Formats: sequence, C-alpha cells, structure tokens
Amino acid sequence: MDDAVRARDAAREALDDIEPDRLREVLFDRLDETSMTPGVLTVLSARALDPSVDADADGLAERAAGVQLIYEGLRLTRTLTHEEPWLTAEEGDIDGDIDILAADVLVSRGFYVLARTDAAKRAVEVVRAFGRDQTLRQGQDDADTLDRNLEADIFTLSVVAGTTAVGGDAPPALLEYAAELARECDAEGSLPPATAAFSDATAERIASLSVASRGDDRVPSSATDR
Repeated sequence: MDDAVRARDAAREALDDIEPDRLREVLFDRLDETSMTPGVLTVLSARALDPSVDADADGLAERAAGVQLIYEGLRLTRTLTHEEPWLTAEEGDIDGDIDILAADVLVSRGFYVLARTDAAKRAVEVVRAFGRDQTLRQGQDDADTLDRNLEADIFTLSVVAGTTAVGGDAPPALLEYAAELARECDAEGSLPPATAAFSDATAERIASLSVASRGDDRVPSSATDR
C-alpha cells in the first residue's frame, strides 16, 4: 500500500463517526478528490530519518491524516471566503451551510488527531497564521501570495509531524526548505500528486537538514515516497 493510500484511509477512519451521513459523505468526497501531498510529506519526513519506520504500526498514518485534515479544512475555508456562496444561494439551499460545517469538522478533527503529538503547537500556529492572512488579503494587491502561504505553512507542519514521530526535529533551515518546496509544488495554484511533488532528493534534503541540527555527522539513508 502506498503512502497516499495510507494517509487517505487514515483520514477517512478519523472521520468515520461523523454524523449525519450526508456530512460524512461530503467529507469523504473531498478526501477522495484531493491530492494527499501534505499527508505523504509527513510520512516521507519520518522515513527520511528512519527508513525502517512503518507508517501503519508506528502511528505515522494517523499523523499524516491529522495534517491532511487540517489542510483540507483550511483550503475549503479559503474557497468559501472567496466565493461567499451564502450570498448567492437560493432560499432552502443548504450546500453552502454543509461546506461551512465540513470545513470546521475537518480542522477540528485534524487538531484532535495531532493533539498529543509534538506537532500540536505547530498546528495551532498554522491556523492562526491562516486567519491573519485571510484578514489581511482583503483589498491587498498581494492577495494571491497571502493565500499561498497556507500551503507553505502546511508543509512545515508536515515535516514537524513526520520528523518528531521518529525522535527527530525540524530546525529553522528545514522549515524554510519545506516552505520553499510548497511554493514550488503550488506554482499553478494547486498541489500535484505526491508522486510528482517529491523525489529521492527531497528525502535526502530533509534528512541532512534535520541531522545537521543535532551536530551528527551520520546522515541516514532515505527512501523515496511512492
């Protein structure tokens, strides 16, 4: 099973008890259609430091799911903020209301999954930064740049969630690299599949930046994401 499938299955499992059924179906549909790149980066970051780690047995898939859920919730919120469907919806049309609820559920469930991990604080920072950016973007010439900060912040969350899962850390240089990687991946306004976003060099760079922060000359071997 590849990492994108693991992350998607774990995200669906985290939402499996959501009711009513219609809301759960909306959530599942979003997960089926989206790129799992943030979740996969979480697994890749852990495996870059410890190639033997098992995404299923070691809880990595759950961390990947937490990151992915927060991203999906904020991404949906960003879309709703731009389109404001409640201003054009006909009376009795609840699709906009369902989407608002879905965004809230995705973010809150992502927080729940990451709450007891070393990535919890970073997750809070990502959501706060998103709120500031969405407030500042109104009437700004650099609105698109502010919007794209979400992907950069989510990628930093991914590497924090992944590296700390195997006892590593995410120093400033690694966070900067993750943000740059996000902007390269998001060049056309959407994230590509993980298979197109990451390479052997990505894992090697993550490993070298994390190991360098500990003053350790040993650079672990890495496995590319699938």
